Amino acid sequence: VQLQASGGGLVQTGDSLRLSCAATARTFLTYTMGWFRQAPGKEREFVAAITWRAGVTYYADDVKGRFTISRDKAKTTVLLQMNDLKSEDTAVYHCASTSQQYIRDTYYRDTIYDTWGQGTQVTVSS
Repeated sequence: VQLQASGGGLVQTGDSLRLSCAATARTFLTYTMGWFRQAPGKEREFVAAITWRAGVTYYADDVKGRFTISRDKAKTTVLLQMNDLKSEDTAVYHCASTSQQYIRDTYYRDTIYDTWGQGTQVTVSS
């Protein structure tokens, strides 16, 4: 699986952005896809994840109610709709996938994701 992320940009506080992560072939081996972000000087952190087959979603506490992750099976694409953006959302966002099936207790750990796309920069100005 190869992942291609896009959709980042420069926006103002309160604006919205939609990130997209397109996956190439072999998606049948992918059980979960996730988004992580890394701000300058900070560690990479979990944002959201979705299981490919059932569409079960998981979110970090600080994005719940503002971000929505979804998947388009036909296009093998995962979307991250980000609303009400805040300056603290500024980061490089990476999409990732894992072939692990049982991730209910581990979805937030970047170590379980075995394929990563390049990042897309999101900058929120106040």
